[in-house]
Amino acid sequence: MKKLMLVLLSVMTVFGLSSCMGTGSQDGNAQQASTGGMIGMIAVYAAILIGMYLIFIRPGSKKKKEEEALRDSLEIGDEIITIGGITGRVVSIKEDGSFILETGSDRTRILFQKWALSSIVTEKTPAEPVAEKKKAKKKAEEK
Repeated sequence: MKKLMLVLLSVMTVFGLSSCMGTGSQDGNAQQASTGGMIGMIAVYAAILIGMYLIFIRPGSKKKKEEEALRDSLEIGDEIITIGGITGRVVSIKEDGSFILETGSDRTRILFQKWALSSIVTEKTPAEPVAEKKKAKKKAEEK
């Protein structure tokens, strides 16, 4: 679909710019009007290209970044759902981009790639800052 839109846009640009070109027998005022019309048409095409970028390309790249952040936040013990609908608990995370998921009451373990991760069900609590942990530890030692 994107390729089709780009082809149509290029064809429209070629025909549009060729129709704006003067024939050479026009006087100075007509050539200035033709140049002004060409600049306006180029501005319209630029606006169309920017709109296509905002509609098609930007949301896709934004979604990819969110998915990558989700995969990077995967931790052992998380309850997850895969893209195939399998739910379970992460038992191990490997360096090659895969993880082992434990499912069911019989504790079946299945190896998945990280790209198969759909969502993390486990609610994560924000970690305490390191400074607060040190203060709490010192207070505990003083008592």
